[in-house]
Amino acid sequence: MSDIEIRRATEADLPAIVAMLADDALGAARESPDDLTPYRAAYERLATDPHQHLIVAVREERTVGTLQLTAIPGLSRRGATRAIIESVRVHTDERGSGLGTQLIEWAVAESRSLGCQLVQLTSDATRIDAHRFYERLGFEASHLGFKLQL
Repeated sequence: MSDIEIRRATEADLPAIVAMLADDALGAARESPDDLTPYRAAYERLATDPHQHLIVAVREERTVGTLQLTAIPGLSRRGATRAIIESVRVHTDERGSGLGTQLIEWAVAESRSLGCQLVQLTSDATRIDAHRFYERLGFEASHLGFKLQL
């Protein structure tokens, strides 16, 4: 997969990122690829926060994968900094190619370089295939998560 470039996202990547976020049953119900206005505002917040890393994978000048990596300093675990991986998406045409593995391995390596002692992620309870994928990469289902819509 040496033809893949993993880099920080730019505003020009937003249409492709949002399209990937919307490209499944869960995302289709909560994303709006036809109106990028709220995504541009969110991108500006991410781009100016040094703890946020919005990443894309590019093959032949085409954005084919994305994730967000957040470093969170904390007091627990003896003052450990933890990384959270969010919004992992691979373009439909690229699924099964190893790109998802490459993205997660990049995120883990980047987390180490940022001084993080722990990497965590959440996955919707209905994404059974994703759960198997993360377990194959060494992640353990160790907690039960809760959300409250505001």
